[in-house]
Amino acid sequence: MFKRVFQRSRRVKDEAESDDDTDPMVLKKKVEVKENSKVETDYTIHEVIGSGRFGEVCRCTEKATSKQFAAKYLKAGTEDERESVANEITIMKRLKHPRLLQLYDAYLFKDEYVLIVELITGGELFDRVIDENFDLTESKCEKFMTEICEGIEYIHSQNVLHLDLKPENILCLTPNGYRIKIIDFGLSRSNAANLRVMFGTPEFVSPEVLAFDPVGPPADMWSVGVICYVLLSGLSPFMGKRDADTYVNIARVNYSFNYSEFDEISTEAKDFVKQLLIKDPK
Repeated sequence: MFKRVFQRSRRVKDEAESDDDTDPMVLKKKVEVKENSKVETDYTIHEVIGSGRFGEVCRCTEKATSKQFAAKYLKAGTEDERESVANEITIMKRLKHPRLLQLYDAYLFKDEYVLIVELITGGELFDRVIDENFDLTESKCEKFMTEICEGIEYIHSQNVLHLDLKPENILCLTPNGYRIKIIDFGLSRSNAANLRVMFGTPEFVSPEVLAFDPVGPPADMWSVGVICYVLLSGLSPFMGKRDADTYVNIARVNYSFNYSEFDEISTEAKDFVKQLLIKDPK
């Protein structure tokens, strides 16, 4: 099955789903930060639909068009916070692709940024993994992986590294479909020689990040391999009882397919994961 995942000319998709899942206007829109301007001038803010380390996300409606979006609130009280959000905006402005969450507008007022992004209502890919009523077969996994790899291929073609890929940062466009958007570019960086980072999510971080070695596209592809393992089995390949145990497993590339969840998984799918979970790829 997985032989088609990296073939750009052959896409695996559900027949009921359309390629036109991103408004062309959103993809073409040039975004400039509107400083000293309140988001409420142009948008009606509705209920909170999410929250995280960054702040809250609210549903909103653009007054001029009546189109719905999501408003992501980000603190910018310190110089570090401002630089972090400015970097996220710069990265998102460069990434114009249907498989990536698109930035539509941006505001800075006093000590707070508000990013206006596409409103995605299908839930996190993580929700599919833990949903006992959703039968996540190898065939369905392949469809998700094709979508994810298409997005990552584009990100890397723009000389950008995501650096925090995980099921929670992949949104499904619909509750039952396979089309996705990669989100959260808060930790993303422009790819550069000798780029080193010391952040990420423990279960999905690559060995070179742990070792504070230079990182490149293989760091993201390692995370893609972990995501694929999780989708195929519902298990996390490196997770230990503590983060320290998880880091040791990652550093030693200590994982296994010797679980009943892999009994019906093809050799080809396992090989796909193996080709991504490689330490010190050259």
